[in-house]
Amino acid sequence: MTSRKRYQGLTYAIAAVWLINGLFCKLFNLVPRHRQIVAEILGTPYAAICTAAIGCAEVLMALWILSGIKPRWNALTQIIVVAAMNILEFVRVPHLLLWGRFNSLFALLFIGIVYCHGFVWLQKIRQTS
Repeated sequence: MTSRKRYQGLTYAIAAVWLINGLFCKLFNLVPRHRQIVAEILGTPYAAICTAAIGCAEVLMALWILSGIKPRWNALTQIIVVAAMNILEFVRVPHLLLWGRFNSLFALLFIGIVYCHGFVWLQKIRQTS
């Protein structure tokens, strides 16, 4: 498999993370814990609408990733969003997280993958083209 195909596969995988979390977990409410997290942070009256808005934003992030437009800006945006979200959840609602405070380790791993995808491996792909 060529490095370009591996890179494209990783692009699809990263987009899938955003799409699954946005569409299925939040918009379809298949993982009610997401709405509970929002309710505890922003308040119950705002939970449904804010969770839906976050879900829409995550679906849009998946589409942006797949579009290939401004991939470095996209990677930077993903890193900031994931870091901010996880810091907030780590501090405010660790009891609602799937793995508690250990969620931050998975967030760091995802941030590392996004960084490598958007900056390191992208540069290598561009150099070979």
